Amino acid sequence: MKDRVLSFAFLFIVIIIGKYVIVAQDMKPPVAKKVPSVLKMHGYELTDNYAWMRDRNKDKDPAIIDYLTAENKYVDSVMGKHQGLVDTLYKEMLGRIKQTDLSVPTRIGDWWYFNKTEEGKQYATYLRSKTRDGANPEVLLDVNEMAKGFKYFAVGAFEISDDGNMLAYATDTTGYRQYTLQFKDLKTGKLLPARIDRVTSTEWSPDGKYFFYGQEDDVSKRSDKIYRHVVGSTGPDTLLFEEKDVLFNSGIGRSRDKKMFFIQSGAATMSEFRYLSADNPLGEWKVLSPRRENHEYSATYDMGEFYILTNKDAENFKVMRAPASDPSEANWKDFIAHNPAIKVENISFFKDYAVVSELENGLEYLRVMDRKTRRADMRIPTAESVYTMGLGGNPEYVTDTVRYGYSSMITPQSTYEFNLKTRQSELIKQQEIPSGHNKDNYETTRVWATARDGVKVPVSLIMKKGTKLDGKAPMLLYAYGSYGASMTPNFSTARLSLVDRGMIYAIAHIRGGSELGEKWRQDGRMFKKMNTFHDFIDSAKWLIGNKYTSSDRLVIQGGSAGGLLMGVVVNQSPETFKAAISQVPFVDVMNTMVDDTLPLTTGEWIEWGNPRDDKKAWDYMISYSPYENVKAQKYPNMLIEVSLNDSQVPYWEGAKWAAKLREMKTDNNTILLKTNMGAGHGGSSGRYDRLKEVAFEYAYALTQVGITK
Repeated sequence: MKDRVLSFAFLFIVIIIGKYVIVAQDMKPPVAKKVPSVLKMHGYELTDNYAWMRDRNKDKDPAIIDYLTAENKYVDSVMGKHQGLVDTLYKEMLGRIKQTDLSVPTRIGDWWYFNKTEEGKQYATYLRSKTRDGANPEVLLDVNEMAKGFKYFAVGAFEISDDGNMLAYATDTTGYRQYTLQFKDLKTGKLLPARIDRVTSTEWSPDGKYFFYGQEDDVSKRSDKIYRHVVGSTGPDTLLFEEKDVLFNSGIGRSRDKKMFFIQSGAATMSEFRYLSADNPLGEWKVLSPRRENHEYSATYDMGEFYILTNKDAENFKVMRAPASDPSEANWKDFIAHNPAIKVENISFFKDYAVVSELENGLEYLRVMDRKTRRADMRIPTAESVYTMGLGGNPEYVTDTVRYGYSSMITPQSTYEFNLKTRQSELIKQQEIPSGHNKDNYETTRVWATARDGVKVPVSLIMKKGTKLDGKAPMLLYAYGSYGASMTPNFSTARLSLVDRGMIYAIAHIRGGSELGEKWRQDGRMFKKMNTFHDFIDSAKWLIGNKYTSSDRLVIQGGSAGGLLMGVVVNQSPETFKAAISQVPFVDVMNTMVDDTLPLTTGEWIEWGNPRDDKKAWDYMISYSPYENVKAQKYPNMLIEVSLNDSQVPYWEGAKWAAKLREMKTDNNTILLKTNMGAGHGGSSGRYDRLKEVAFEYAYALTQVGITK
């Protein structure tokens, strides 16, 4: 341990009050040993003093574990005095959760499926009943029992056979997101002998005799193979498809009418689909439209025709149809024409109906089409001007109702059923908050910040009603801005603990997401990635300039690619922020993106650039890579959180970054590195454990702006 941690000192001040002894600790942060490692590429020489922290073995070098443990102890020493606030926040957040609850039952065939959570239990129980009210339920999976003995436990795939007699499910016990598939005979309750590792996508054949699954590579985690399994056998399984292009991942699925299988191969800017009639599971797969650069599409099947969501001559996508006899691209005809103002995100077919998920001006809409009567299309009405909505789980094809979810930053998560015939919505369940919630105590709005190139960036806000906009209000500003992922203004019970204490919570919908359509995504990726970072900095400065907050009252937060965002903006504009929370941050960009043995790297080349083989990409990416751009300057206080079993962003990225920040910074601000020693990219799996993590993060944010109760 000594050669990894050179400084680990304590100053104890003992205060005796009555019979209690309170020990206040002033612990110095661990100082990581420097072991220079040089990367030479494209005429550059990058010296990495902390490359020794990288260890891909399951059993990590004990010296690394000792170092991360020392960092956790340092976090405890700094935040220990605020444990009372952490506990208070946790109790508040727990009080807003109905701990014993049932999910909304979903019909699949002859059964209604639902989950049950019980007070004191970390995980849900999977159940089904013959009736919608859940009477006399049958236990399918008791995850609390399954999770015994594991620090982490997650259920991935959960697939019921068409006849309802078999369950295929997958579990992960480390957080590394490598799932093992098993089969359960629901008639006998017994497990079948087959166990299949590293399963990604899954699909049943209609007769239940075969099961199709995708499998990821053990090293790269690229989902590159599709197999057919004979149910009841122990293999070997039949390899149907292997995706050899390192830019692509593959998956298996079936149309909603259950009549057509699809194998999808997808990269960031390209797609390719293969299809096979579901009543011929041993048949030959055919390509729908061969992959080509910049053509993205997805496909489904309904009423004897293929339907293709495509960006062919349609930046914001359109829907085309093609006959089953020859669905080649030459026969594609418009079904929903391209509208440059509206991005078509998805189309879901039901018997006689279709529901289109649309995005316009940063807002989500669901448009209903009656294909039988040809009645005019309609959008399902919404009651608020800032909200999020999306189609829910609707596995049944023959139905008169569809479910959708709705919430806003002040309206709890609500599940509605929309009657396709009467065109009326009915609220069937709203998130219950036992401690009470009055939405009239809060206000939510959307403002438009101006970026340096004149582009208007939407920012969603929630604040306590009556909050004075005089620059004195504290703010937590969150963003992501990558992969076309839209950060919607949803509801969070935990967030209310911030807002009730006078903090404004804001989401900056920066370029790189898809909030304003496909161009918004394209303008924040590859060689336009700098727009993402500038949008965030400029949104923060706009909020400060318009007196929503001030730089000494502004805390920022982002995770994964949003952690990259945090790393860039504290390098570029450290004076703008009081503190930053960076979760599982992708900050060691150059070392990661030149290493094709790391999980996800090759597939990311088409999203960020390939700095290994392309000097232009190297030159651009190194201009913003957080780890390489740490320099001698002042930095905000920072909380950096990593997970030891993270497969998406390895723990060493944040650990190396924290060490370099401490080495280079010229201020007395505090850099905290907190490692979850038993979880992966998403943090703890148990609901109570995860809530404690959120309480800690929010306590950190509050104390940074002087709020300690």
